[in-house]
Amino acid sequence: MANKDALRELQQRLAERLQTVREQAPTRNWLAVEMAGHGFLLPLDQAGEIFPLSAVHAVPHSQSWFMGVANLRGQLHGVIDLAGFLGLPRRTPRPVLDPGRETREAARLVAFNGKLQVNAALLVDRLLGLRQAGALQPAPAADDAGKPHFIGQQMADAQGRIWYELDLAALAADEAFARIDA
Repeated sequence: MANKDALRELQQRLAERLQTVREQAPTRNWLAVEMAGHGFLLPLDQAGEIFPLSAVHAVPHSQSWFMGVANLRGQLHGVIDLAGFLGLPRRTPRPVLDPGRETREAARLVAFNGKLQVNAALLVDRLLGLRQAGALQPAPAADDAGKPHFIGQQMADAQGRIWYELDLAALAADEAFARIDA
């Protein structure tokens, strides 16, 4: 009898916690990365697995920002230099991607979440950890006229660094992003 009462109490507490979670406003969480000296926020629900920089095999006749393909856990993923795609000037040299050559240790590949159904990974210069919505404030945008549709609002952290929210689902659906042929 005591076990049944304990089980009922546990179920009641779980039900109360679930109700509390449902009533609270959902919070946004991001993976903070740096590309070409710029801070980007990748939504955690759209970002996939993070991989060390591995061998990327070039694809002939492709755009300069399309680095090639990499075997990530047995699946081929297109590797995109987002900084190059956006036309951002590099503040640091692009990581070496040739097999057998030394690579920059900080560079990583961040795959798109599987639910987006795109086998692609972004080349990022550095991972900068997780960011929560409460730690960031909307920043006034200087000029939104030339901003791509997949770049969301600008955010600023407590140190004043500007972060650009990157909607990976919108990026994956972008026509120019899907066109890798030169």
